[in-house]
Amino acid sequence: MAEDLQIMTGNKTEQYESLIPQLKALLAGETDPVANMANLVAALKEQFGWLWVGFYVVKNEELVLAPFQGPVACTRIKKGRGVCGSSWARAQTLVVPDVEKFPGHIACSSLSKSEIVVPVIRNRQVVAVLDVDSSEYGHFDNTDQQYLETIVNLVEF
Repeated sequence: MAEDLQIMTGNKTEQYESLIPQLKALLAGETDPVANMANLVAALKEQFGWLWVGFYVVKNEELVLAPFQGPVACTRIKKGRGVCGSSWARAQTLVVPDVEKFPGHIACSSLSKSEIVVPVIRNRQVVAVLDVDSSEYGHFDNTDQQYLETIVNLVEF
């Protein structure tokens, strides 16, 4: 596949439905997880224009910053800390409409107003999380959760 995305406008569902086959083609044949995480976050950022989108991977009982697009980010996050660490600890997606109201929120950027974090689970273990931040309150919903949970399964770890 050419490394150009066809950016879809319209509602969220249409955008995700257009993007997923392109992501599958983009990642096909590449086995390096870092390369695939990098292309996946770049494609999501390009399609949706979110403030920040990236991965944190589990290393030595911490989440460590991995490929991302957006402003500089927190490098390491402890299990159970902030939205990312809580998603890891609970092994579940967290949708946070207002990050300032989330207990223990880690403010990597003051521009972040809402967030969704999707755990990447392999062999019943969280191996990474996909973290997405928006500069708008209440930006993420069940549609984002459904499609982002599908998208994280496209990357082999």
